[in-house]
Formats: sequence, structure tokens, C-alpha cells
Amino acid sequence: MPYQIEYSPDVQDDLLILTSRQRRAVLDAVDKQLGHQPTVETRNRKPMRPNPVAPWELRVGSLRVSYDVEESPGHRVFIRAVGIEERNLVRIGKEVISL
Repeated sequence: MPYQIEYSPDVQDDLLILTSRQRRAVLDAVDKQLGHQPTVETRNRKPMRPNPVAPWELRVGSLRVSYDVEESPGHRVFIRAVGIEERNLVRIGKEVISL
């Protein structure tokens, strides 16, 4: 069963900071990789250590998509944030977070 993908209102601001090429890469990767089995760990998808953003991360080059998955009552993926990795930090909007 495919998962419904929902974007947090804050993600719209995160996407505006990116270039159009980066936005397209993120949106394509989210549709392709998180539509089915978003909780299966892969090379670009992994569970995160406890952090204030989200429990899962999707890597798209230097971009990071933080998301959460709800299995019931419906199958949904919530995109919480989109950021740019800079060494061991992730810049989400104007915030810098150490993950």
C-alpha cells in the first residue's frame, strides 16, 4: 500500500532557500523513495539518533530530508524539514542543527 506524503508548513520556507534544481531533486527523491516502505533502511535512508527534528533522514546529495512515518490509522509520511549538510551540521532555513 502506498504511503501518503504530507509536507509540514515549515518545509515550504525550507524549499524556498534552495535552488530550483535542488528543489526538484528533493521532491523527486521524496516521491520515489518514500512512497513505499519509508521505514526500510537503505544507503540514502536511515533512522536518526534522537533529535528535535524527526526520527528518519533521506539523503539527496548534500541535502537532507527529515521525516516521520505514521503506520496507523493511515499510511503517511510527514516531511518535517529540508536542509543542507555542512560538515557535521545541517542548515535548516536559518537554523544550524548538530545531528
